[in-house]
Amino acid sequence: MGGMSPVHWIIVAVVVLVLFGGRGKLSGLLGDAGKGIRAFRDGLKEGGKPEAPGETTAAKVDAPKEDARG
Repeated sequence: MGGMSPVHWIIVAVVVLVLFGGRGKLSGLLGDAGKGIRAFRDGLKEGGKPEAPGETTAAKVDAPKEDARG
């Protein structure tokens, strides 16, 4: 009961690889969640300004910026 079997060590190794692994799916998901939280906070700071019908936040972000040169 006190010792850890090889199966336990494999489970621990898998958990460590998932949490601290390189550029995996988990780190990408956490980055996306952070961006979502940041966007939510920015939306709260705007003070609930009404949007035009059919206009969404995604449309504002994805709109291409015009070049100042012409």
